[in-house]
Amino acid sequence: MSAAKLKVKTSSKPNSRISVEVEVPADRCKNSYNEALSKLSRSISIPGFRKGKVPKAVVIQQLGIKRIQASALESLLQKVWTEALDQEGLEPLCEPELEDGFETILENFNPEKLLTLKLETDIAPTPALKKSSGLTAEVENLIFDASKVDELIEQSRAQLATKVPVSDRAAKKGDIALVSFKGTFSDDGSKIEGGSADSIEIELEEGRMIPGFIEGVIGMNINDEKILKCEFPKDYHQEDAKGRKAEFNVRLEDLKIKELPELNDEFAKQASDKENMADLRADLEKRLKEDNDRKQTKNRQDSLLDALVNELEVELPKSLIDQEVRVIVEQTAQNFAQQGIDVKSMFTPELVKSLMESSKGEAEKKLRQKLALNALATSEKIEVSQKEVNSKLKELQADIKLSKEKNIDEDRLKEVITDDLLQEKLFAWLEENNTILEKAPEDTKNQSKGKSSKKKTTDTNKANKSSKTPKS
Repeated sequence: MSAAKLKVKTSSKPNSRISVEVEVPADRCKNSYNEALSKLSRSISIPGFRKGKVPKAVVIQQLGIKRIQASALESLLQKVWTEALDQEGLEPLCEPELEDGFETILENFNPEKLLTLKLETDIAPTPALKKSSGLTAEVENLIFDASKVDELIEQSRAQLATKVPVSDRAAKKGDIALVSFKGTFSDDGSKIEGGSADSIEIELEEGRMIPGFIEGVIGMNINDEKILKCEFPKDYHQEDAKGRKAEFNVRLEDLKIKELPELNDEFAKQASDKENMADLRADLEKRLKEDNDRKQTKNRQDSLLDALVNELEVELPKSLIDQEVRVIVEQTAQNFAQQGIDVKSMFTPELVKSLMESSKGEAEKKLRQKLALNALATSEKIEVSQKEVNSKLKELQADIKLSKEKNIDEDRLKEVITDDLLQEKLFAWLEENNTILEKAPEDTKNQSKGKSSKKKTTDTNKANKSSKTPKS
């Protein structure tokens, strides 16, 4: 019997969910039962009968009527659901759920009678924007900090430092100590997992070890032994160690200091591809300013997107949220793996469950942002032409050849290019059609705290300038 004879009734439910009621004619139920019985009779093996030649009456006797009905109902559900979706033009986001449950339907299933099925599934939400222009967003101005250049240079100095042995004094902050230690919990004397080491170098700086350890090593002389009393933080990553007191039997084996290289042209050549300190500083300043500009652009886009999301009307289906949560957790695991962390041992079922629960808010926020931009693209008919995609693809292909990268999926690359170009157009449109209020940085405001309240109001009004941003 054709799908056209199915009676289908749909009704909307909250959270972008839909209920589908399907009436299945009795003859289709009967046909499904007979097909299931024939299939089982061909596949079942019963002593005394050749395979495929078992009489149907014997099959019913051996398997029971309910087993056959269950097989018939499973097949019927699959076919009917597919036909109903085609008939109604529905595109579900997840597998359907039976409103009454499979067992209940099976209990009442009669192949001789009409069957009414009620199923539910998530469908893609239909986002709508109350408005997309005339919005006001606030963004804090990022001021370029020239002292960051010196910080980067000092970091390079530290990396290129020479370790020089020290033997005529006690350990002090900033030294590099070679230590061996064994740790036990104070409450029961049990060994601490990962709490022992032989001859490892530790930089005597705050935060390198748990509270009390670095402080205890400072003041020790080479070959000294000492018992350090420490306490694990309550938010420590190792579950059985959280908040517990511990003792570490420590021996200081050697002591070194970092001898920093002089800030001269030789250092510039060693630390970079520049020939002198002037060029190195100029290059670092240029990079930092570019990074500052990128962050400022990102902040402007984020503020506009937040304003747009506030105008979004949409119901998020659970299946989409769950899918986004899985993406976030997988990305978290990948980030840890790239840092050399053993993800398999770290990501226990309990941790994964906790991460999934805590990621729901972030997942919902990301979904609302995506849907708000999609709604904007639809309402304003903002698109990316094939010509634009091909032009960008040629640029990237030239870069790929230069980098000698191989095995590039061109279809996937085109998708990424299209998404990037579309996002650029969407944010350009938002900047053209909305207003951004630029605020002074928080630290600038704090510097004027000693002034009168009247003066502060005036300063704030000057800092908060309203700007219609030019097209990118």
